[in-house]
Amino acid sequence: MSQRRRRSLALLTSGVLALPLLAGCGAGDEEGGPVAAGQDIAVASRDKVADGGVLRWAVDTLPDTLNTFQADADATTARIAGAVLPQLFVLDAKGQPVANPDYLEKAEIVAREPKQVVLYKLNQQAVWSDGREIGAADFVAQWRALNGKDSAYWTARNAGYERIEKIERGKTDLEVKVTFAKPYTDWRSLFTPLYPKQVTGTPDAFNEGARSALKVTAGPFNLGAVDKKTGTVALTRSARWWGRPAKLDTLVLTAVPRADRPAALAAGKLDLAEIDRTGADRIALAHRDAKAAQGAKGAGGAPAHGPGASVTAAQATMSWAIAYGADETKAKEEQASRAANAEAAKKYADEQNALRTFAVRKSLEPAYTQLAMNGASGPLADERVRRAVARALDRKALAEIVLKPLGLPAKPVGSHLALAGQLAYADNSDALGGQDTQAAQALLADAGWRRGGKLTEPSGAKAGPEASSEDDGKTPSGPGTGNDGLYIVGQDDERNGDEQGGDEQAGDGQGADGHPADAGPGLSPALTVAPLAAQQEASLLAQANAARAAADTDAAQDAPATEADATTADATTADGDAKGAPVRDGDGAGSAKASAAPAPAKQARTSGSMLAKDGKALSLRFVLPSGPGSESLRAVGERIAQMLQKVGIQAELKKVADESFFKDHIASGQYDLALYSWPATAYPATDARPIFAKPEPAADGSLLVEQNYTRVGTDHIDQLFDQALGELDEAASRELIRKADARIWAAAGSIPLYQRPELVAVKPSLVNAGAFGLGAPRFQDIGWKKPPAAKETNAKEKKK
Repeated sequence: MSQRRRRSLALLTSGVLALPLLAGCGAGDEEGGPVAAGQDIAVASRDKVADGGVLRWAVDTLPDTLNTFQADADATTARIAGAVLPQLFVLDAKGQPVANPDYLEKAEIVAREPKQVVLYKLNQQAVWSDGREIGAADFVAQWRALNGKDSAYWTARNAGYERIEKIERGKTDLEVKVTFAKPYTDWRSLFTPLYPKQVTGTPDAFNEGARSALKVTAGPFNLGAVDKKTGTVALTRSARWWGRPAKLDTLVLTAVPRADRPAALAAGKLDLAEIDRTGADRIALAHRDAKAAQGAKGAGGAPAHGPGASVTAAQATMSWAIAYGADETKAKEEQASRAANAEAAKKYADEQNALRTFAVRKSLEPAYTQLAMNGASGPLADERVRRAVARALDRKALAEIVLKPLGLPAKPVGSHLALAGQLAYADNSDALGGQDTQAAQALLADAGWRRGGKLTEPSGAKAGPEASSEDDGKTPSGPGTGNDGLYIVGQDDERNGDEQGGDEQAGDGQGADGHPADAGPGLSPALTVAPLAAQQEASLLAQANAARAAADTDAAQDAPATEADATTADATTADGDAKGAPVRDGDGAGSAKASAAPAPAKQARTSGSMLAKDGKALSLRFVLPSGPGSESLRAVGERIAQMLQKVGIQAELKKVADESFFKDHIASGQYDLALYSWPATAYPATDARPIFAKPEPAADGSLLVEQNYTRVGTDHIDQLFDQALGELDEAASRELIRKADARIWAAAGSIPLYQRPELVAVKPSLVNAGAFGLGAPRFQDIGWKKPPAAKETNAKEKKK
């Protein structure tokens, strides 16, 4: 395994034209510029925060390991480490690393020649929870565990540590001197978190000792009980902490799936939780209903959304008639159904009343969503086609689908390697160019793709890397499963018309979750599924087209392309089955098979308004996750498919199970187009290198892609990363990063779209916590706001 492969950025968590040498765009007077969206937290000075109390903070899962340097570490692992272990450098509100005075008096480069030397001066009060001073022995043990020389240590990343030549004590026990064999610009990324030598000193302790317990810590909190039955991790205030003491007595990290968090918040099981769009919608509706009730002088009643809200008067009357009708069997069944529905409606109403007590904090996560293009094979192996896909996209419109309804800035991300506000950020998208339909069409024409081209491959053959693969067997299909399987954008104009945007799909009726479509800003778009009627129509069109082709091949070849031909051609490439459109239970497939004329081995057809080359249509498999919480991602995917259709590219949307999306499709290369996110980093020269490194042949003949799942890379990009990594002039290193980003844009392997929204439900009385944006939480300052003093309360009452 190569050294650069070891530092992982898990999320999860996406032909060469002759080009002039591209320089990174200038960053302006203020490097990085302002952040796209600042932190949204209730800031309070420590004297306004009460001492004591418990905070229940939601996490996705309990961690499999407490060692952040192991492959199965996750976001919960990192959150625990941030509260209980030394963080020598922390991220400020702009995502920049700054020295943490709780552990460091100073850290700086004291020599550059002949070798780089960094001197750490530790806070003289810094001690481990067992009373031992934090010192050089801990640095040495962590370096030896992570430098890659001892394979007995099961490490997931070692970037930077392999560049260290030696570590030694300075003039005093509080000084640690680190000498590098090779210069390393991202030296601040090292030793954060810092583990005690008891964890890193031996392979056994490193591999197993810190997976479920941390006996020695050095943070404002200690690790308490890890309870797998209740799904909680308790962090308790540390008595050994030398800094300002934690305000909270206990911080309880509670594992709750995001879909279940609104109910957990309402039940009083959580005080602070990152939530998805649906959860934010429910809280917004709860506040809207409360405001409406006040305006109506206390008029109450069930909310006009949620379970049962979409039942019409006629349906309610029919239900009552059956429940109290003469047929006793049906009456009992209907009465049971009505009782269950009434219970669900009451539960929902009670939850909505409780959710009124929460606020939603909004910012943008330190992560961005991208359109990834697999350049390993198929049409996207041609850089001109990838560039054409990119030039067909209106990135601002795509960002608005997700961010505008939330009231967040919808400016597209302009860099692969940094986010707005970070010093390395600059908008280098001009290296590729913005949305330009004519330019996209010219690139496709130059690559040999033509409208109305003859099609000779079997109907439904794929042009991309999934030519011989079947749909994901793990994914349920059919109505009501949350997965529409495979469909082609453009077959149903009512659903996929150009005028229908991702934030306009709800129409005039109820949303998918029972919310009124016109309930106000900030509510989720209602995503409709492809109707079975459209599938049946596509199947019949496929049969008719096959019959015409068999009867009159020459006429089919010579006839001018029409819109009807385009629709027919689209329909006949809808699935890997050579007989035509996707076949599902209940879509009339049996009769179609009985009556369809046998198709010839080579079907003479034209591509109509879509593009074709060498007898194959320009059809790209677009893979999207099908699970809950990915609605906005699917809305963006559908809009992208519509944009591509305008330039003649056919996008086949394939929705797959969440658990197989990354492993079975992205990592394995079984896709043409995909949407997924990468986390931002304060150290792009180190962390982004594996994501954009040129794939290399392995000894067994396979391709080593590291984390470059687009399989697109160049030697020049690798060289720029190498130069940036070894450049100790920080401004010069950032300029090399910008140049690398410009080349990444030009290669068009991935297209950054938007920074991901961060939505956090929080009790209004909780302070110094919320949507942290690019920054890191300061755990010891989080707490509950003090109640107003008696004098302040009396003064407010007098004003009333």
